[in-house]
Amino acid sequence: MTGCKILITGGSGFIGTNLIDFYSKDNKVLNLDISEPRNKEHMEFWVKVNINDYHELDRAISEFSPDIVIHMAARTDLDGKSLDDYSSNIGGVQNILEITNKVDSITKVIFASSRLVCEIGYTPKDEFDYRTTTIYGESKVIGEKLVREFSDYTKKWIIVRPTSIWGPWFDVPYKTFFTTIKNKRYFHPKNISIYKHFGYVKNSVYIIDKLIDKDKFNGKSIYLSDFTALEVNSWANMISNQFHRKGIREIPLVFLTLVAVAGDCLKYLGYTNPPLTSFRLNNLLTEMIYDIKDVECEIGDLPFSLETGVVETVNWMIEND
Repeated sequence: MTGCKILITGGSGFIGTNLIDFYSKDNKVLNLDISEPRNKEHMEFWVKVNINDYHELDRAISEFSPDIVIHMAARTDLDGKSLDDYSSNIGGVQNILEITNKVDSITKVIFASSRLVCEIGYTPKDEFDYRTTTIYGESKVIGEKLVREFSDYTKKWIIVRPTSIWGPWFDVPYKTFFTTIKNKRYFHPKNISIYKHFGYVKNSVYIIDKLIDKDKFNGKSIYLSDFTALEVNSWANMISNQFHRKGIREIPLVFLTLVAVAGDCLKYLGYTNPPLTSFRLNNLLTEMIYDIKDVECEIGDLPFSLETGVVETVNWMIEND
C-alpha cells in the first residue's frame, strides 16, 4: 500500500515499530502512543496520546484524517490483577470504535487482539469460541466483543490475533528465548518435538498490509502467524548456530521441571524475569497449531523464510546489544 495516510496506535511497541518501518517509506504515517518510539528514528511520526483519553485521541485522529487505522495499542503483560489494570484493552477499543466511526476518510480498521483469548493448546470451534485463563486474555475477549457488537459501526474491520510473534525490536518473552540461547543457557527437553504456529514479525506486517485490501475477512477474527508451523528444537538450533556456530544441548525433561520450579520461587520473591518458570515450560511443551488455511490461500507465499528471520533477528540483537 502506497500514498495513504496510515494511523498506528501503539506504534512504539514491538509490532507497531515494524509497521512504522514498513509504511513510512511510501505513506504518511502517524504513531499515537503513550511511550516514546523504541526506534529513535521514528520520533518524527510520534504523538504522545493515551488511548483512554477520549478527547485527546479524538483530536489526534480527526486532525490526521487517516485512510487506514491499525489499532495495536494495548497492555500485553500478564501481571495485571484485575480488568481495571487492562483498561486500555477495553476502554481504548471503545474509544477507537466511536472516534473512527465518525471520521469520513477512514476506509478500514485493523484491531489487534491476542491468541490468549483461548488457553494455550485449546483449538476453538470457531472465532466466537473463547476459553481464556488469564485476565489479559479476558480483556481481549471483551475487546473483540465490543468490536462485533458495535451495531452502528460503518467501517470495514478485521480483528487479528497475533500468535507468538518474534523478530527485531521484540521484548520479553521471545527476546528472552533468544537471549537465553545467546547466553548458552537454553536446554531443550530431550527427544521431544514441539510444533508451533509462531510468526516472524516482518511476515506479520506483510500479512496485515495484504489484509487491508482483502474484503474476504471483513468482520472476522483471524490468527496472525507464519503459515508453516516451526519445530522448536530446530528453531532453537538455528538461533544457536547463528550466535555460536553450534547447536543447543538437550537434557531430560525432569531437570527442566526442577529449574522451572526454582524460577517460580524466584518470581515469588520478586525477581521479575527468571529464565524459566512452570508457566513458560508449559508454554514450551504445548503444541500451538491454528487453522490459518484460508488466510494462507488468500495471501500466498510469505516474503521471509524462518532461516532469514533468524539471521535478521540475531544480527539486530548483536547490533543493539
